[in-house]
Amino acid sequence: MLLNNNIWLGTSNEGAVSLLPSMANRHGLIAGATGTGKTVTLQVLAEGFSQLGVPVFLADVKGDLAGLCKPGEGNKKIDERLEKCGVPSFSFRSCPVTFWDVYGEKGHPIRTTVSEMGPLLLSRMLGLNETQTGVMHIIFRIADDEGMLLVDLKDVKAMLAYVGENAAQYTLDYGHVAKSTVGAMQRAIAILEDQGGDVFFGEPALDITDWLCLDENGNGMVNILSADKLFRKPAMYSAFLLWMLGELYELLPEQGDSDKPRMVFFFDEAHLLFDDCSKTLLERIEQVIRLIRSKGVGVYFITQNPTDIPSSVLSQLAGRVQHALRAFTPQEQKIVRAVAQTFRENPAFDTEDALTQLSTGEALLSFLQEDGAPSIVQRATILPPQSHIGAISDDLRRTFIETDLIGQKYDQAFDRESAYEILSRQFTQQGLQQTQVVRPLPTAQEAQPAAPAPQPVYQPVAFRVFNPATGQYEEQALPTMAGQPAYPVPAAPAYPVRQPAPTAVQPAAEKPKKPKKVAKKRSEMSVGEQLLDSFTKSAATGAGREMGRSLTRSLLGLLGLKK
Repeated sequence: MLLNNNIWLGTSNEGAVSLLPSMANRHGLIAGATGTGKTVTLQVLAEGFSQLGVPVFLADVKGDLAGLCKPGEGNKKIDERLEKCGVPSFSFRSCPVTFWDVYGEKGHPIRTTVSEMGPLLLSRMLGLNETQTGVMHIIFRIADDEGMLLVDLKDVKAMLAYVGENAAQYTLDYGHVAKSTVGAMQRAIAILEDQGGDVFFGEPALDITDWLCLDENGNGMVNILSADKLFRKPAMYSAFLLWMLGELYELLPEQGDSDKPRMVFFFDEAHLLFDDCSKTLLERIEQVIRLIRSKGVGVYFITQNPTDIPSSVLSQLAGRVQHALRAFTPQEQKIVRAVAQTFRENPAFDTEDALTQLSTGEALLSFLQEDGAPSIVQRATILPPQSHIGAISDDLRRTFIETDLIGQKYDQAFDRESAYEILSRQFTQQGLQQTQVVRPLPTAQEAQPAAPAPQPVYQPVAFRVFNPATGQYEEQALPTMAGQPAYPVPAAPAYPVRQPAPTAVQPAAEKPKKPKKVAKKRSEMSVGEQLLDSFTKSAATGAGREMGRSLTRSLLGLLGLKK
């Protein structure tokens, strides 16, 4: 709700507490425990920006922000809240709304290309470690140098397979790429595809300017992202939101200070943006938050605990809406104390005590004043929204999707030639050449129909059959079968038979016979010789007679039995 062209958010004992539009691009924070009224606060702020003519983007995690599309209804609680806030005149109204959904189920599909996402955010979406992230940067660089577009996940998979197979030729120019690393990255992509992440990458890619729209009355378009399904995949959710900020930062020109922001973003469950955030990505987020203000974009984070936001980012958030905090443990009490110290103290009440005593719909408010200084913290009651509180029916949502300004612009996806198609064609051509399947086309002369081949002449085949009446073999003709040619049988050539030349046979010289060694009879042997003979025969089975005899003699010598 607007008051003197400012966004009237709540009322304290000292009067109305408003957000100045000229200070809205200094970013802000909406924090508080679950069930304290953060969603209603977000809805009131979104209505105010829309009425100022500022487009809004917000992520609807629970599905209850879709009520912005239709007017609210009065009830006893709203009447009590209006009376407590001192609102002289109040009317229910709706906001112009466009529904979006990454999966295309509850809104227009949102797509982007892998190249626009970039290696850093894609690595975060895939949950890659530092080494794998480095390989992803190499993949992007090789694809860029070789003129291959990265549109969807199958392009990334094809590039990974290509670079992994040809890693040796890229090592000196780009760095080492291990096949084990490529395999781990392929598994991460497969997991993302199983989660439905492949539908986010493709074309037509989202045109961010479609969010910067006004309706016929000059109200800013409220773009609602249905994130109830996307929210269950934190890495994908956070990467998507960070990608949007990056796209706006690169797209929008410098605006500087103006009477109102160009666009405002509300990021619910903001802690997911910073969970397991690498140092490089955190530095990029800090840079975008710090510099996007000059583009006329305001960013508001919604989370349960202010400590979920890194201090380097938290210091950039000038507007503060702090709902009640719970302090049941010493650690939580320490957090309450730290949060209270971040506000400019109000002598009318103790900020630390107020943080744990706020009721639902109450909050501590502090915004920048016209001179840029933060205002004294105010304990205020938040105004009720003018639009409907809660979810809407599927039929009403479908009606808005089919009749809004976007129409069917993003409904039909297409797939143009990119890295996957280029590499697939190369692999196919190489495989065909290796198997000699690719053959040159016939020339015009070769393509002429060939003359008919001469028909073979058939003749009967003669054979001889034994006749038992005469007891002789008689020659008979065998009728030829249809289509069976009688090929002439060539006569066997008469080759001369060579007779071996006679040779003089000389008798072989007889070798002198060695005298046979007569073995002694066992009765003629001494005791030592008998024992030696027994051992020799036993050992000769495995090692040979001579070796057995040598071993046996050695053993007998040790025993003193050798003679």
